[in-house]
Amino acid sequence: MTDSQTDGAATESPMEFYEKLTAQGEAVKALKTGKAPKEEIDVAVKLLLQLKLDYKRVSGQDYKAGCPPTDSPASGESVPAAAEDGDDLVDPWTVATSNAKGIDYEKLIVRFGSSKIEAELIERMERVTGQKAHRFLRRGIFFSHRDMHQILDAYENKKSFYLYTGRGPSSEAMHMGHLIPFIFTKWLQDVFDIPLVIQLTDDEKYLWKDLTLEDCHRYAVENAKDIIACGFDVNKTFIFSDLDYMGMSSGFYRNVVKIQKHVTFNQVKGIFGFTDSDCIGKISFPAIQAAPSFSTSFPQIFNGRKDIQCLIPCAIDQVRRKPYKKLQELKIKRFMQMSKV
Repeated sequence: MTDSQTDGAATESPMEFYEKLTAQGEAVKALKTGKAPKEEIDVAVKLLLQLKLDYKRVSGQDYKAGCPPTDSPASGESVPAAAEDGDDLVDPWTVATSNAKGIDYEKLIVRFGSSKIEAELIERMERVTGQKAHRFLRRGIFFSHRDMHQILDAYENKKSFYLYTGRGPSSEAMHMGHLIPFIFTKWLQDVFDIPLVIQLTDDEKYLWKDLTLEDCHRYAVENAKDIIACGFDVNKTFIFSDLDYMGMSSGFYRNVVKIQKHVTFNQVKGIFGFTDSDCIGKISFPAIQAAPSFSTSFPQIFNGRKDIQCLIPCAIDQVRRKPYKKLQELKIKRFMQMSKV
């Protein structure tokens, strides 16, 4: 006997779903604390995810523990993911669907404002680099992009660019899913022979997770070892911890401040679903994550040059159409995305 959570979605109020979600969250927490069997925990988590989808469909808001639904969605530029993509919910914190076929990535491409990586683009990359395309491209693991043709145009005209990717260190070791973007990034560095910067967002994990500042920094050091093991060019790779580098580079911090001035609180609140109970560190963090897109954030590498483009290999759940709209208007982002593995 199964209990369909969507049958009553049209009649139950957002507050009723909120109360169900809160209770289910406590149930999952109790199961994990009590070391219940994995199968039992999985069933409870699946129900929790379904409730989150239903809650967002009914309320137009992301569920936030301790923050009951408001009368209307947060103002700004956000569009509820579940309402926009049927039963798909994909953001930097949650990936869920009630569709038996899984996430519809064609819809994600449209929603996030990217373009599908077609055979023509792959053939052009092979022609420009003289190398066979990486298997992740050929097999569709990396499946969409933004402005990759512009990057290739610049490269053909002997104009360099650099790579930027990162890792949020929340554990001592990285698993295969974490390594996928780094494996692909290494290939990009090898075939284009370009610099790479890798941001370890230990500050972000301290703000979002129940971790000490010391543990977050220690995880960053441990994760850096895993990243180094991927075999990046030691002469063209800069790996940095936000907790360390922010205080060392005036160029980096200057760019953070410039970005902060161009993005309003109302925008980040609507885009990321921040509430009045979130700490101010979360609200300002998107500027820190965007700063490495500027070559002037790394004067020791680029000698103050402002004309170097940036290509960012990252997961599709890290990219949305509107979170960095102001920054996109400044043309500082060049994205490639990959599917969830």
